[in-house]
Amino acid sequence: MSDTPTSDPETQTAEVQHAEQPSGQYQVLARKYRPETFADLVGQDAMVRTLKNAFAANRIAQAFIMTGIRGTGKTTTARIIAKGMNCIGTDGTGGPTTEPCGQCEHCLAIMEGRHVDVMEMDAASRTGVGDIREIIDSVQYRAASARYKIYIIDEVHMLSTSAFNALLKTLEEPPAHVKFIFATTEIRKVPVTVLSRCQRFDLRRIEPEVMIALLRKIATAENAQIAEDALALITRAAEGSARDATSLLDQAISHGAGETTADQVRAMLGLADRGRVLDLMDMILRGDAAAALSELSSQYAEGADPLAVLRDLAEITHWVSVVKITPDAAEDPTISPDERARGQQMAEALPMRVLTRMWQMLLKALEEVAAAPNAMMAAEMAVIRLTHVADLPSPEELIRKLQDMPPPPPGGGGGMPMQSMGAPAAGGTSTITSAPPQGAPGGGPSGGMTMSHSQRQGQATALAPAAEKALARYPTFEHVVELIRTNRDVKLLVEVETGVRLVAYQPGRIEFTPHANAPRDLAARLGTALQNWTGSRWVVTIAPDGEAPTIAEIRDAAENALRTKASEHPLVQAVIDSFPKARITRIRTAEEMAAEVEAEALPEVEDEWDPFEDG
Repeated sequence: MSDTPTSDPETQTAEVQHAEQPSGQYQVLARKYRPETFADLVGQDAMVRTLKNAFAANRIAQAFIMTGIRGTGKTTTARIIAKGMNCIGTDGTGGPTTEPCGQCEHCLAIMEGRHVDVMEMDAASRTGVGDIREIIDSVQYRAASARYKIYIIDEVHMLSTSAFNALLKTLEEPPAHVKFIFATTEIRKVPVTVLSRCQRFDLRRIEPEVMIALLRKIATAENAQIAEDALALITRAAEGSARDATSLLDQAISHGAGETTADQVRAMLGLADRGRVLDLMDMILRGDAAAALSELSSQYAEGADPLAVLRDLAEITHWVSVVKITPDAAEDPTISPDERARGQQMAEALPMRVLTRMWQMLLKALEEVAAAPNAMMAAEMAVIRLTHVADLPSPEELIRKLQDMPPPPPGGGGGMPMQSMGAPAAGGTSTITSAPPQGAPGGGPSGGMTMSHSQRQGQATALAPAAEKALARYPTFEHVVELIRTNRDVKLLVEVETGVRLVAYQPGRIEFTPHANAPRDLAARLGTALQNWTGSRWVVTIAPDGEAPTIAEIRDAAENALRTKASEHPLVQAVIDSFPKARITRIRTAEEMAAEVEAEALPEVEDEWDPFEDG
């Protein structure tokens, strides 16, 4: 690393050079080019600026916590801070600095990981309260040789609750010679009581432009020839992690053996050719299933992972959708000019509904391919599904097309061709709004009575005037049904609605013909229940020849009338002709819709009187 920092704190560079290694010993690039000073850090301008100002003003916090995704420099930053706190300069008289010399005994010892006063602990392997107690017991002793005793705890979110609690008091009031530096990838798992005692720094993902520049400098320092589009592929795969990018570059240099191309990197990463993925996407959007399957098979034969192909399709779908909303998103340095031009054309040509539908189907396909015993078969089925719904019209377009259609000729056979309508979804449904039928059937006719001996005795008994007054609250049989419903006797309610063909009714007297499926003791149980609920005696008798419909039959007849009326509507008939498997599952009348709107509407607020208003 370069030990000469930049003079401008606002400017971040990516200086790289060979680290000194024993002869014949190889060191991976991720370690060889690890930043040693703040000037070497890339993509973390805000954090570096804050730390430099804090050191310059001698406002060094007692505890720091670094958070961010893997490979953005959390632990590296912790070590640089530790070096800056303990650096004494080349002449041995320096103080805390953000530009450690890298040559004094403390800088060298910390760089090599052997400084006795800078202790690193991996919380992933030492999570218990006992490990924290060792730290608590040792903080009372001053540093052996350095200015500060520094504890670096990596993956601090892995500590147990008891370990965090044991650390709190020491973290809040540590001795003046002690500093804590924490690093974590899961900041939300760190207790708020710990976060409130630390100065927090969020390390950002490395921007693609900065990452490509870093990789290019490292490749130049290693005398490696690697194509620019290959660097773009590595940057995209690293997803903002400098360590991942450097490790992939190390692998790519070895894979290329002198000169590394994008095709070699793509083969190394198991990626499909983005240009060919765009070709595959074009075939899918055209609905050309045969060509799409042939292209998928060709890519598979050349080593592309089916899951990676679908993942690239999803990534392109997302990117095109974003470009359609924000055209500036097309200016991505990891995207080649040809891909950028084709993506912009797709964004202009494709409606958003097609892109969002494709995104949802690809998400489902990725789950299926990952779980399938044969990934290629699952990918082929996903491509077939995508091609068959690629040209499916939106509901608005479908209604418009159906409305513009001529009425079907007598005897059926009309309607739009199935291919132009798109394949119907399994179990397709249609919701129709219609007015309720007129003249719904009412009560049943009166008829003769046939009674048992006990029932005749009950009828012969005159009802008392008080009982008649009480029973007047139930002037119709519908009031009786509502009484059963109010008392929540669901079994009796169902039996009455489905088993009673009403012959005659007056308060206190019910005469009916039982439905064939009605229980034999329905009359007796109904009379007993009504007597218990009303406190008055009810006479329930059975007649043999009543033909009035039951409540359930009346209700079903009304619904069937609505369904028949809806199915005769020309628009519904056109839908059924085009989608033979479609079924009417629910019908809402105009009255029901109006009631729903009224129930959901906000209450009107009367205007308040304004004393200053004229009049």
